[in-house]
Amino acid sequence: MSETTPASGAAESTTEPFRYTASLAADIESRWQDTWEKEGTFNAPNPAGPLADPSAGAVAARPHSFIMDMFPYPSGAGLHVGHPLGYIATDVYARYQRMTGHNVLHTLGYDAFGLPAEQHAVATGVHPRVSTEAAIANMRSQLRRLGLGHDSRRSISTIDPEYYRWTQWIFLQIFNSWYDPAANAARPIAELVAGFADGSRPTPDGRAWSELSGLERDEVLGEYRLAYSKEVPVNWCPGLGTVLANEEVTADGRSERGNFPVFKSKLRQWMMRITAYGDRLISDLDQLDWPEAIKLQQRNWIGRSEGARVDFPVAGGEAITVFTTRPDTLFGATYMVLAPEHELVDSIVPAAWPAETHNDWKNGAHTPAEAVAAYRAAAAAKSDVERQMDAKVKTGVFTGAYATNPVTGKPVPVFIADYVLMGYGTGAIMAVPAHDHRDFAFARAFSLPMLCVVEPTDGRSSDPHEWDDAFDTYDSVIVNSADSADGGVSLDGLRVTEAKAAVTEWLTGRGIGEGTVNFRLRDWLFSRQRYWGEPFPIVYDEDGAMHALPESMLPVEVPQVDDYSPHTYDPNDAASTPKTPLSRNEAWVNVELDLGDGVKRYRRETNTMPNWAGSCWYELRYVDPVNASAVVDPANEAYWMGPTEQKPAGGVDLYVGGAEHAVLHLLYARFWHKVLHDLGHVSSVEPFHKLFNQGMITADVYRDDRGFPVPAAEIEERDGGYFWQGEAVTREAGKMGKSLKNAVAPDTICEEYGADTLRLYEMSMGPLDVSRPWDPRAVVGSYRFLQRLWRNVVSEETGELVVTEEPADEPTLRALHKAIDGIRGDMAGLRFNTAVAKAIELNNYLVKRGSTPRDVAEQLVLLVAPLAPHIAEELWRRLGHGDSLAFADYPVADPALVVDESVTCVVQVKGKVKARLEVPPTISDAELETLALADPAVVAAIAGAPVRKVIARAPKLVNIVTG
Repeated sequence: MSETTPASGAAESTTEPFRYTASLAADIESRWQDTWEKEGTFNAPNPAGPLADPSAGAVAARPHSFIMDMFPYPSGAGLHVGHPLGYIATDVYARYQRMTGHNVLHTLGYDAFGLPAEQHAVATGVHPRVSTEAAIANMRSQLRRLGLGHDSRRSISTIDPEYYRWTQWIFLQIFNSWYDPAANAARPIAELVAGFADGSRPTPDGRAWSELSGLERDEVLGEYRLAYSKEVPVNWCPGLGTVLANEEVTADGRSERGNFPVFKSKLRQWMMRITAYGDRLISDLDQLDWPEAIKLQQRNWIGRSEGARVDFPVAGGEAITVFTTRPDTLFGATYMVLAPEHELVDSIVPAAWPAETHNDWKNGAHTPAEAVAAYRAAAAAKSDVERQMDAKVKTGVFTGAYATNPVTGKPVPVFIADYVLMGYGTGAIMAVPAHDHRDFAFARAFSLPMLCVVEPTDGRSSDPHEWDDAFDTYDSVIVNSADSADGGVSLDGLRVTEAKAAVTEWLTGRGIGEGTVNFRLRDWLFSRQRYWGEPFPIVYDEDGAMHALPESMLPVEVPQVDDYSPHTYDPNDAASTPKTPLSRNEAWVNVELDLGDGVKRYRRETNTMPNWAGSCWYELRYVDPVNASAVVDPANEAYWMGPTEQKPAGGVDLYVGGAEHAVLHLLYARFWHKVLHDLGHVSSVEPFHKLFNQGMITADVYRDDRGFPVPAAEIEERDGGYFWQGEAVTREAGKMGKSLKNAVAPDTICEEYGADTLRLYEMSMGPLDVSRPWDPRAVVGSYRFLQRLWRNVVSEETGELVVTEEPADEPTLRALHKAIDGIRGDMAGLRFNTAVAKAIELNNYLVKRGSTPRDVAEQLVLLVAPLAPHIAEELWRRLGHGDSLAFADYPVADPALVVDESVTCVVQVKGKVKARLEVPPTISDAELETLALADPAVVAAIAGAPVRKVIARAPKLVNIVTG
């Protein structure tokens, strides 16, 4: 019988009305999707609350499996076949888990706030809510067609006011918290306020708390709050009209979205004090079942380093504080460098150059202020990456100020230079040019002194001015570090580690430093100058003091505005400042509220939260989506996410998504979850226990002679080349997507072959964590497998069953149970490609056998069910079962039938095969050796020669050495 594809026409043959074709697949799939939806097949009961199911028995006693995909962003372009790869995989695993007795929570929501929807709205004039909701509806329809077994009751959208009400509520929990180092946890800010009020905790300036104004109290608490507003250096992107987090800026200093230039600017912004959790974010990684590569990325991004904080006094000004990992080299600090953005720069710059100032330190300016201003403007135009590049010529300018080295008592000049960033340490360094490569280059460029304080071990002289580069080592002895300052410390003769401890102790005793831990991680920039985002639940009174809105006033809904486009500027206008779209709605911004002390006039915060906010906690809403009184019921959170012996930190059982979110979403979500844990809202310490990063589906990209992509679907292949509209084009591998004009819609594949074929093909393309190319010609292989499966159970002519009722013979049972054993292990290990291969092998065995025993057919259908659920449900029903197989027991292998009755053992004499023996798989090495030496063919090959050595590797090999 022909195995042609639907496109050929033969697949729709009227002579075989019950053949498995695209039209029959469509009918089967539509019917079963309707049935699942009507019967709520995939609705997972909770142990408490509205979603509790009394008929489900003791839910809390059932094993559970919480399976999640990373949030999709709904695009108006819809899905291409690369998008559902992870969704199909989690659905396969979820179906397998249900069939192994688990109560499975599996759903999908939509991350719908953010810049793409806003930009689309600006371009089309369609409100972002309208376009986003239409995109969600389209995406839901496409995903439904794939037969994904989601609990639709739990699906959420971040733009739903009932969802972002709780996003705002969580923000307030963070805002109203501080990190208590003694408890190593977040505590309510009210406890801190009580300490200031009763005098047990002094205020910074010693005044009574009652004497401070509202603004002054804001400033004091802002230094403690986990969410705070402060004027900070930010990544300002004029081309987008908003500030960006560090993670949203590319390596070449441009915006990840739009590729616009990004500049450093100082603006008042909302920040999240994620740095307070640096140690816990690193240490708790050890409790997670995550890929080591992702753990390493997070550890590197957090960047924990131990060292010392050291204060360098400045005459007539505030001391400059540095963080150094090498306090042992403090005697060698001969100058200092501040980042151009450092807050102390303006206060230390004198009116005129000191008399002894070198001309090459002035950068041609008449005054220090002029030099600093010019240099700052130049540095602002560079990205952080450009500033950190190992440039051959170091640039900088003298501030005109001097600080005092605390151990030598000597004055050291203070420079600003772009190679020092505010993003690390304190934004200031003590420069030890003899033992730091960048400091060495800077000192050479500006004729600054250098002192060797770590004894060279490579034979060079002791004078750094004669060196070609710095000498940098942790394994040596400290020199030239005696106590030259009054009451100083002597480090001479100590090794590096000993010297670090000694000088740190001395600094601590003097109150001018202390041992400390520093992180590369910076506090999270948490505000955007956009319209389409969650409003902050914060208002300001007429004095400018901030007030958190009470829970009863949540949600603060996104208001209607006539113009929701961000105010953008010339992309290169670094001096511009943002204007927020929400500020255009005066009636919304200026409100009268009663916050407990009578009706007063307030001004709303007009920044919005970043698009990361809604995805920081959505796993909790999946657990309890209709709870109107709490972010999550403790009983439901403890059941689905609570710590167990298998997952000591708790969290989602399986989280599948792209590795590109390692230091964005995953880090932010962990931070939010830990705050909620500290405050007693959740029992789990971590949000996601097991993480799996799926690969991507790639596709050929075709480009014309200008290098522009052309539609892949219109390419003609001939004469060994590729042509579009008669013109030759080039082909290369690339991501699948609309911009590269190579996207393939899943709807197209479903129409040509059916959803089960698409599911099966995507799972069979290769290991789930590896990227793989889309090959439209290979899809037919999965389609043919399903046709053969159908024929093994159903007659194509009559539609009647063709299975036989006689029990399967032993060879067939062995083939079945080997397949069960292998597929079951593959399913548990997310090795779906090899599971498909084993199912095909078993099905082909039945094709060759000529008939299919019922007991084997039913087991095969159950094995295939997670992968191709529609055809499996249909065959299960035709085999006489009234209930859905979604909760049928997944087959279990009989160990006795998995092991072969006999194994072929190869016997070699002097490296050449002389016999093959059929032996029991349990045979021992000694028994196998005896049997091999007795075999007539082996005896003949030995021909009486002495046997020098016999190597037996039961049950498959014997090697005999003679001579």
